[in-house]
Amino acid sequence: MTVLGAVFRPQNPPERLRAVARVAEESGLEQLWLWEDCFLESGIASAAAVLGWTERLRVGIGLLPVPLRNVALTAMEAATLDRLFPDRVLLGVGHGVQDWMGQVGARVESPVTLLGEYLDALRALLAGERVTTSGRYVHLDDVALDWPPNAAPKIYAGARGPRSIRLCGSHADGTLLDSITDAEGVRAARTLIDEGRAAAGRTDPHPVVASLLAVTGPDAEARLAAERTPKHAPGAGVAGGAQVVADAVHRLVEAGADTVIIQPTADEPDPEAFIRFVAEEVRPLV
Repeated sequence: MTVLGAVFRPQNPPERLRAVARVAEESGLEQLWLWEDCFLESGIASAAAVLGWTERLRVGIGLLPVPLRNVALTAMEAATLDRLFPDRVLLGVGHGVQDWMGQVGARVESPVTLLGEYLDALRALLAGERVTTSGRYVHLDDVALDWPPNAAPKIYAGARGPRSIRLCGSHADGTLLDSITDAEGVRAARTLIDEGRAAAGRTDPHPVVASLLAVTGPDAEARLAAERTPKHAPGAGVAGGAQVVADAVHRLVEAGADTVIIQPTADEPDPEAFIRFVAEEVRPLV
């Protein structure tokens, strides 16, 4: 069965999040995803709040930029959330937007090298291991969590380029693809992920989360056109009613996505109504 979720975009003020979380919980939405975009809202703080306001909703963070966060701090925060709210946190990490990383003095010469080192260290720490490593970017000296998760959570990595997507297959537990990707992009990503998994000798399940930019309402086509950029693949994004969106979800699933996260535009005027639309109108059609 396809897992369906939606995004609360950080262009909305933080004080709007509680109402959106309650609608997501009450409407039966499976997952609510949050972004840690510079310089808007904290992914960890937002996730903790949503988890505290709800009882069953799973909360994804897509994604924490690894140049901005020491891996030991990310492990501590992830472990704490997981122990407080078992099996409800979906943690994604990634390169971050390089211009933003440059603004805060955190940009690195090789983002792919950093992400690989970071994923290895983070997964080991969350598995309860004591870690000593001295890589190009990640340095840990006899570090272990005093309160590791009771069961190590899956760590997702976000990626766009072929090298990064292949690295997700070898170093992460799942891959998060963004909304500029269409069905052909998902299919190509699956091939790269499998190459990475084979090279690393991994046989464990590797879920793929695809994001779908979706716009509904009388001005949907115009709003979608305004949101799209040259980076979007030709088939990325959809405008229309519930059946149109559900058909787009099916295309992504047929291409290899296990979970589809439906993303509103940055100017969505009613994020609560958008959540209801996804949960109550699109979900029954998927």
